[in-house]
Amino acid sequence: MRIAIVNDLALAQTVLRRLVESVPGYSVAWVAADGAEAVRKAAADRPDVVLMDMVMPVMDGVEATRRIMAASPCPVLIVTASLGANFGKVYEALGAGGLDAVKTPTFGPGGQLRGSEALLARLAKLAQASRMRNAEGGMRNEEGTASPSALRISHSALRLRPFLALGASTGGPEAVAQALACLVPAPPGPVVVVQHIAADFATGFANWLQARTALPTGVALAGDAPKPGRVYVAGSDDHLALGPDRRFAYTAEPKDYPYRPSVGVFFASLGANWQGPGVAVLLTGMGDDGARGLAELKRLGWHTIAQDRATSVVYGMPKAAAELNAASEVLPLPQIGPTLRARLTALAGRPGAG
Repeated sequence: MRIAIVNDLALAQTVLRRLVESVPGYSVAWVAADGAEAVRKAAADRPDVVLMDMVMPVMDGVEATRRIMAASPCPVLIVTASLGANFGKVYEALGAGGLDAVKTPTFGPGGQLRGSEALLARLAKLAQASRMRNAEGGMRNEEGTASPSALRISHSALRLRPFLALGASTGGPEAVAQALACLVPAPPGPVVVVQHIAADFATGFANWLQARTALPTGVALAGDAPKPGRVYVAGSDDHLALGPDRRFAYTAEPKDYPYRPSVGVFFASLGANWQGPGVAVLLTGMGDDGARGLAELKRLGWHTIAQDRATSVVYGMPKAAAELNAASEVLPLPQIGPTLRARLTALAGRPGAG
């Protein structure tokens, strides 16, 4: 795997180069000292992954990520020395197409690398995903379990409030924020967002999403029951699921699935355990996670939506859904929020739907 390093600090470049070259099969494609140089080099020599710093001269990491994803799309990992100080920029970069974010490793007193585990884990997931795509040449059953219909259990005839589930990956934070902003002051039922993001960023993502949408938002905690009017964010490197008791749970299975938390696993659990109306959305993202789960929810009577190509930062997950005919509608991002508001209002039986 060829990895590009974008950082204006010579020490950080050295640390990242040593980390990359410590793994068999990884190599440094090129190094850039600012965002503008990175955009030029990515256009001339597209790497398998870009390690992107946030604060740099000439052009910062947010704008560089946006331009690379527009002209030379490839996985961009945000690597920054201070996540707290760069909190806003990190989530802006994720919205522009960054895949995930980690802290920059450092040298310890003896010259050994410290804090490299998180970055190595992210790179390993990307390498695994690439191998899976090359080996399989198509989509797999990302749920890793029996289909939702096979798992279906009986519940009482109690009418549940309409459930809204959104799955996203590359470019997802901004797309999710725009879609949910249309649900103010409160959606009629519970809302769950499954975004491919590391667990240590989930709380920050929930806080950022609440600030952007004015909706009450928090991390989904194991054992909690989803409540109407609240937004829950998957908050673990394991997969979020809704259990037979209609409470949140986390599962490590499937262990070998590189997209974590998995949209597909959560969609499958909804199909099995939420015996009420619902709307499911698959937004911008790399890969095909969630496409089969969306198709099954559509078969079970859910209204399903996929983001269109023109407004997706990466047209991977929604494209896979469209190819499976899993989406009741394929919509540009500006239309998704108003459509959600109308659909949820109608499902809740409130006047003024549409």
